[in-house]
Amino acid sequence: MKILTTVIVCFFAGAGAGLGTGFAGLSAAAVISPMLIVFLNVPAYEAVAIALASDVLASAVSANTYRRSGNLDIKHGSVMLVSVLAFTVLGSYLASLVPEGIAGGSSVFMTLLLGIKFIVKPVMTPKGKNESKSERRRMIESLICGAGIGLICGYVGAGGGMMMLLILTSLLGYDLKTAVGTSVFIMSFTALTGSVSHILLGGVPDLLILALCVVFTLVWAQIGALWANKAEPKKLNRATGIILTALGAAMAAIKLFT
Repeated sequence: MKILTTVIVCFFAGAGAGLGTGFAGLSAAAVISPMLIVFLNVPAYEAVAIALASDVLASAVSANTYRRSGNLDIKHGSVMLVSVLAFTVLGSYLASLVPEGIAGGSSVFMTLLLGIKFIVKPVMTPKGKNESKSERRRMIESLICGAGIGLICGYVGAGGGMMMLLILTSLLGYDLKTAVGTSVFIMSFTALTGSVSHILLGGVPDLLILALCVVFTLVWAQIGALWANKAEPKKLNRATGIILTALGAAMAAIKLFT
């Protein structure tokens, strides 16, 4: 019965995480971490390690799908990646020093917050905005913002994808699909760095849960990415928002009454 429960929880966690990654470049950890913490009582730090590990292949596969559709900017994404990677390690270390309850609560809250954000205020930035900025300024902004993204990604394993999406659209003038493609490209590397850091600092997580989350997230991320490249931006925002809001509300309620 315990194994069946584990499979079911990991399936829904992977489905929600994969769709969020494929649709809008969200970190899979925004969904997986709180679900493992709430439903399977996995320690918060271990849950983040599993979630980040699940994010690696899911983000890489999604990025390749967006690349094939011409919706990936490797040049500017690589600039932000340098800063994000460095501060993801620092965030991971800081997370190891924080009491478990704080990290877990942050993950649940972030899931709900991200969902509401997508529904209430979709990212609809038109292509070409802010292109008047110099190349030097855009690179400096990418490095600075990448530092903040890395800290959040490494600390709670959530919100990095959303922050990158906002930065790529509002600061660098990307259209939504190119922003998502570039975001998942960066997240594949930050997730790898974050997961390795978590495992080195906190030990190897439950291998069954890890394997299930990796497989389910990968499958649903590919499904989401294929659909996203053919869908309208508004539908992408709303679909992702509904998924995350529902999951976040359910997990917050269970955590409140248990």
